[in-house]
Amino acid sequence: MTPASTAQALIDRWDTGDVLAAACPSRTILQHLTSKWGTLVMVTLATGPHRFSQLRRRITGVSERMLAQTLQQLEADGFVLREARDVVPPHVSYSLTPLGAEAATHVLALTAWIEGNLPRILPTPQKQAAQP
Repeated sequence: MTPASTAQALIDRWDTGDVLAAACPSRTILQHLTSKWGTLVMVTLATGPHRFSQLRRRITGVSERMLAQTLQQLEADGFVLREARDVVPPHVSYSLTPLGAEAATHVLALTAWIEGNLPRILPTPQKQAAQP
């Protein structure tokens, strides 16, 4: 391969992504979307804009720190829009961007599949007895 064709092959791979490659940025985005808290934030925001406190109440078990970190990551990835109004006290709401809404359809589909198949996924006494 010539240096030009090698460079072009790298550029082509970078443009399309290669999630199996350790250095591919798609891995980080995949981790943000499919982490427990990332998925739950996306599912919740798919129902409409929420304030931080509403998200915290809706997603039980998440700490303030984890929710803030998750929202920052999803905002940096372009999936979540943070809107702050300059009032006292500050009013901040979070919503999905158009890209976030598109991603949420896939996250929702996976979440719905998991919930719909819980009886097949969760261990039953028969499954546990069959395991060595």
